[in-house]
Amino acid sequence: MAWVGQKLIYAVALMAAVGASQFPEFAQQYRQRLGGAIEELGRLVSDFDRDAVNSGLSRGQALDLHQQSTVAFFQARGRSMRTTIDRYETLLRQRDDFAKSSTLAQPLVLARSDAATFAGAWHDFSPAVPTTTDGLIWAALGFVLGAAVSYVIAAIMGLGWRRTVLATRRTPSMPRR
Repeated sequence: MAWVGQKLIYAVALMAAVGASQFPEFAQQYRQRLGGAIEELGRLVSDFDRDAVNSGLSRGQALDLHQQSTVAFFQARGRSMRTTIDRYETLLRQRDDFAKSSTLAQPLVLARSDAATFAGAWHDFSPAVPTTTDGLIWAALGFVLGAAVSYVIAAIMGLGWRRTVLATRRTPSMPRR
């Protein structure tokens, strides 16, 4: 029974290592998608700002006019444009967060990711062999964390090998057949 628990812990640790090694690759693919989203939203915001300036308005004044309109369509359009501008600014901040982070820490930036961008990146994610130092470090962290978590679970479930080894040392061995 002891070897089963030990093998299970190593198997879980190995799977965690492989999974964690993909964090840097996913962060890189997310950054690519983030860049595309920023470019597209930037065009929309620039068009809106240009239209506002051509009408003698600031962005805020143009948004206020939409909000004050008695026509439901213009109110809705103003709300959607405000949402687009807010998302654009959020994505710009996240791009800056990526730029300020080391490549090793960039997967941690994903904790504050844009839901739509994250979902798209996850849908299109292609795993890669971790040939970078960052990928190998994340794999090692995943292995250690996976081993620790599975060891604790195995200990709680009574699958730990130490208890079994100690028990067999205390009891006389059974003759082999």
